[in-house]
Amino acid sequence: MRPRRYPSDTTDEEWLLLEPLLPVPACRTRKGGRPEKHHRRDIVDAIRYITDNGAKWRALPADFPPYQTVFGFFSRWARTGVLNQIRDQLRRAVRLRASRCPNPVTGVIDSQSVRAAATVTGRSRSYDAGKRVGGRKRHLVVDTLGLLMGIMVTPAGQPDGDTARELLARLRMLHPQLTLVWADSAYAGGMGPPLPAPHFEDCDQTARSDRVQSPRETVDRRKIHFVADERSTQCDRLRTQALTQRSTPDRCLDHAHDQAADQEKAAGMDPKADLCATGRLMEAGA
Repeated sequence: MRPRRYPSDTTDEEWLLLEPLLPVPACRTRKGGRPEKHHRRDIVDAIRYITDNGAKWRALPADFPPYQTVFGFFSRWARTGVLNQIRDQLRRAVRLRASRCPNPVTGVIDSQSVRAAATVTGRSRSYDAGKRVGGRKRHLVVDTLGLLMGIMVTPAGQPDGDTARELLARLRMLHPQLTLVWADSAYAGGMGPPLPAPHFEDCDQTARSDRVQSPRETVDRRKIHFVADERSTQCDRLRTQALTQRSTPDRCLDHAHDQAADQEKAAGMDPKADLCATGRLMEAGA
């Protein structure tokens, strides 16, 4: 095995929890098969590295197994539901440690629209008129402890109610014990006839009465903010690397432009007009 050197690498305690949840290697089954060349822990660490840093598969460091091998394991585990089983087993362990029922019966659903990169195809992105964001929308379903139960990514312009019907139908098959889901009023528009289960309750009614968020809504928003912070950290890291690779004259030109914009703003001129004229407004919005 390779030495542990990245923050995303699994610790010995984490590996003791994850190893029993992985599929049995083919060489240990009755049918038999070729022994695996790379250790499973190195495969898991490589997947965690890609997830933590937001890098491309081809940019995987050389001390990991080849990216083709790592992506092959990841795609097979995702296709066969291994990753979902690991998530569910870990959630059960956390709930049991907190003296809760291992299978949650109450959930919270919420969504967040995020800007998409320029490389995202037009079929998977749209404009959210309510949030004034063009890109994608992620829908999260968590239990009352904030532990993830389901996630779905759609274009930002797709109504929340339409997505909720599909997402809850999937959750109904995976979690038949789920009987109540808390949601805000955005999910009530396109729900149509009420689903037999799980049942919806609008947490905005509680929020409007005293102008504070309900505890159930706060749990899901805290989870969404955690996902957003992790993604923002990755984007800021990549942006910082790109800026450090730029030449000194380019950075000097940007500094001179910022000083000119401050002078125009102090003189009463609209700096946005100059940005729009030079095309930098589109760059700032991106």
